Amino acid sequence: MSAEAKLAELGLTLPSVVPPMANYVRFKRAGDLIFLSGQGPRNPDGSIPNGKVGKEFTVEQGYEFARNTGLGLLAAMKEAAGSLDRIEVIKLLGMVNGVPEFGDQPRVINGCSDLFVAVLGENGRHARSAVGMGSLPGNMPVEIEVIVRVLP
Repeated sequence: MSAEAKLAELGLTLPSVVPPMANYVRFKRAGDLIFLSGQGPRNPDGSIPNGKVGKEFTVEQGYEFARNTGLGLLAAMKEAAGSLDRIEVIKLLGMVNGVPEFGDQPRVINGCSDLFVAVLGENGRHARSAVGMGSLPGNMPVEIEVIVRVLP
């Protein structure tokens, strides 16, 4: 089943690709690798939610923010490669804006990892780091960057 069909089966649609917030590009391709710039979640109106996981947001809300961010990253992957069916996710770095004592970063970032595997199957499995941050741009709760490979 194609990635597009899997998205439809899951009742998901890819969002519009968001323009960069500063002086950088959404992705950079080097041979068969694509380095995707970090993205955060978006509210339905396009605004960025703000707050810390463990204070304003629960782990479950953080998971949904990571899933939402994953949809934006899938949209950027599709733009970069032309098709999600040609993508293999190599490495994911998930950053969680949490209170100092917060330690459930992996559970939060699972929102993105679970989405990639659900949509891309084995090509969605990846190496990963899930880390806590004292703050993130715009006080967003989650930021994720990804390295993918374009398959022949």
